[in-house]
Order: sequence, then structure tokens, then C-alpha cells
Amino acid sequence: MNDKRLAVVVADFNRRLVDAMLRSAEDEAAKLGARVIATVRVPGSYETPLAADALLRRADVAALVVLGYIERGETLHGEVMGHVVHRALLDASLRYEKPVGFGFIGPGATARDAEKRKDDYARAAVRAAVRMLEVLPEITSSKRKGATRRRRG
Repeated sequence: MNDKRLAVVVADFNRRLVDAMLRSAEDEAAKLGARVIATVRVPGSYETPLAADALLRRADVAALVVLGYIERGETLHGEVMGHVVHRALLDASLRYEKPVGFGFIGPGATARDAEKRKDDYARAAVRAAVRMLEVLPEITSSKRKGATRRRRG
């Protein structure tokens, strides 16, 4: 079984933009030898943590990539939502001890900003998740070796 099994959550707000992000993420995953085993679309950014939590709970999902766009608005609504979503995704990553690649543009980005960043942000999120799949086993094996050495000493 491929240990680089990814799930992707896509916030469908601005569907044209996030569809392009999804294509870039899938392409980057393939380049890195990772396999996207599930893609879940949710209405918007606010709904991503619930889908993320459900996917991270699955044994066949090694890591998650979350893609979306929180545009600049006239109020702080997007900024507040961005902080809440980011924190919830980080908490889920820590709870399940699985990487979450954060591929959100914004909050505060204009449509022009988003258009320029869509490919880079999606690809970077995949690279981060896959890299963490490589790093985590190194950390846990070092922990075990270190713990064994301390007990003997």
C-alpha cells in the first residue's frame, strides 16, 4: 500500500479558481509519488474542518491537503474565519498525528492575488504534506532510540 495516500478537501467558494488549484494539487501529488485516494468538496472554507476531521480519522488516509480561497471583504469576517479554520485544521492534524497541507489563499486576498497564487499555494500544500510524511517516521524512530538510551543510562 502506498504510504503517501492523500485526501483533499476543497472549499468550493469560487469554483473556477479552486478547480484549478485541485488540478495543480493532483499534478504535484503525482510528481511526488503520492496518490490522491479521496477528494471531498464542501461549500466553503468554514466547512473544511469538519470534512478534514472525518478524513483524518480514516486509516487509509496518511495526510490531508485542504484547498480554498478567502477573499478580501469589507469587514473582518474573512480574517476571523481564516483564523478559526486554520486553528481547527491544526488541531485536527495534532489530534490524529497526520500532516495537513494548508493550501488557502487569503484571507484578505483579491481575485487578482488569488489568480496569481493558485498553482503555487496548491502545490506547496501537497509538498508540505508529503514532506511531513517523510519527516514524521524519522522523528518517532529518534524518539524511541532516545527513550531507549535514557533508560539504559
